Amino acid sequence: MLQLSSAERRALRAQAHNLNPVVSIAENGLTEGVLKEIDNCLKAHELIKIRVYGDSREDRITYYEQICSQLEAAPVQHIGKLLVVYRHSLEKAAAEAKKNAPAHSPAAPRRTKRSHQG
Repeated sequence: MLQLSSAERRALRAQAHNLNPVVSIAENGLTEGVLKEIDNCLKAHELIKIRVYGDSREDRITYYEQICSQLEAAPVQHIGKLLVVYRHSLEKAAAEAKKNAPAHSPAAPRRTKRSHQG
C-alpha cells in the first residue's frame, strides 16, 4: 500500500472533489470483477472515486484496505459511502514527460548557404 504525505493527500482530495464515482461495490461485495474494474480505472485515471452500497461501516473499511493492499494503491479519503483511491501510473508519467520534452535541438548552429561559401 502506498503512503502519501498529508500535503499530497490534501492536493489529491482537492482534485477528487469534482470527480464522480466510476466504480460501484454493491451487495455482492468486492469480487474479482470489481477489483479488475478498479485496476483498469486506476490505470486510466490514477485518481478515482468508488461508491459502496451498504450500511456496514466495517465492510467499507475492509473493502478500502483490500483495494489499497491488493492493487498497490494509496488511500486518499473515506467519507460516508465514497472511497477515493490513488495509484501513480508510470505509463501516464512517461507519456506526459515525452509530451513536455523539448523538441530535438541540434548540437551545432545551423549553417546557411553563405556560411559554406567562404
